[in-house]
Amino acid sequence: MRLLFTIAGVLCVAMGGLWFLQGAGIVHWPASSFMLDIRIWMLWGGLLALFGLMLIGWGRRRR
Repeated sequence: MRLLFTIAGVLCVAMGGLWFLQGAGIVHWPASSFMLDIRIWMLWGGLLALFGLMLIGWGRRRR
């Protein structure tokens, strides 16, 4: 279970970071993304990354 929480957490942090950077207009990949320069995706990306950090923390605390 620890490994599963850690892997899911890392994936959530990576995806949340991408969403955040796309919403901020820093990353323009893929070019056809509907999230580019739309600020609400900064919020959703930040929340997803925070959730991912929580999953990583839970994975490290479980026995």
